[in-house]
Amino acid sequence: MATQRDYYEVLSVERTADGDTIKRQYRKMAMKYHPDRNPGDAAAEASFKECAEAYEVLSDAEKRQRYDRHGHAGLRGGPAGHDFSGMNAHDISDLFADIFGGGGGRRGGGGRAGGVQRGYDLETQTSITLAEVLEGVEQEIEFTRQDVCETCKGSGGKPGTQPLDCTMCGGAGKVRRGGGFFQMITPCPNCNGTGKAYPSPCTACSGEGRVPLKRQLSVKIPPGIQDTQVIRVSGEGEPGVAPGGAVGPRGDLHVVVRVEEHELFERHDDHLLLKMPVGFTQAALGATVAVPTLTGDASVDIGAGSQDGDLVRLRGEGLPNLRTNRRGDLVVELHLEVPKKLTPRQRELLELYAQTEETDGRPADSTPRQQGFWDKIKTYLQ
Repeated sequence: MATQRDYYEVLSVERTADGDTIKRQYRKMAMKYHPDRNPGDAAAEASFKECAEAYEVLSDAEKRQRYDRHGHAGLRGGPAGHDFSGMNAHDISDLFADIFGGGGGRRGGGGRAGGVQRGYDLETQTSITLAEVLEGVEQEIEFTRQDVCETCKGSGGKPGTQPLDCTMCGGAGKVRRGGGFFQMITPCPNCNGTGKAYPSPCTACSGEGRVPLKRQLSVKIPPGIQDTQVIRVSGEGEPGVAPGGAVGPRGDLHVVVRVEEHELFERHDDHLLLKMPVGFTQAALGATVAVPTLTGDASVDIGAGSQDGDLVRLRGEGLPNLRTNRRGDLVVELHLEVPKKLTPRQRELLELYAQTEETDGRPADSTPRQQGFWDKIKTYLQ
């Protein structure tokens, strides 16, 4: 039994490659090994089928997950297994339509109507601070996209030349594969279904009609946005294709917003948590202390007898809700701090306080539970 090659190796992509990268790479390899471009070449036909099988798995999220976990063995046992031969004609037609631009295919979430195909959606990432979540911010976003080649205006042909009928499909824009009952009619991979091809490719883009281009634009990030939320910028994705090498509608840009961690505050939806250190005397006697907020210091009253872990709420000092703009609260969690070093005077005063607290070696106002604990300590120390 022949050993199957790793699907990522077949398509020459990394295991972390996204769907668009896998689709682009498959398109290049399918065009390279297509039987109509390699008549009578059994090795090319085998590579073509191997690429199609790899793409059929890696383009499906569920199949890809099973393959990543268990390899080829994880794909066996399904209704059609993982063999490319297990796909029916409709599946294969849909597969090639999605790659080469046939009817019903998708490109970046958009469809194809009248030969016009929407461009790929893109994704990029930016980060903002918690203070910027409070006020909202406008940021400059820089990313790279495959854009229209300025030399050939996206046609893929050498400037000054005219497109001719495609030699692969004879100008029909479609090719037929197979025979008898099992036949496939797919868009021509040589001309992308347009029926026309340039005899001399553009040297600036190697005939692709697209070149990598850096793009910078300003994006408004609203107040109250959550970590990993996405802002969609319409029409800032890659350009689509249209008959005759014309440019189709662009896809969209999806900006993933990451919120940086703050050195003082923890975020819980629209609320903030601050762990605030307080001294022994402040907790015992009560005090008014300054508490930092995102907009400056605020005064908080600590009640006499406050305990470690007690909570104090400052209403309206949290973050705004993305929809209502109503601000959440700032919750202050008290953390009792015991001094590690005492001055002689401080030690003298605490020892006097300790004497007023003790009766026969235990606190005078101990509860039964505290007294039991104290008895255990005395027994342990004996």
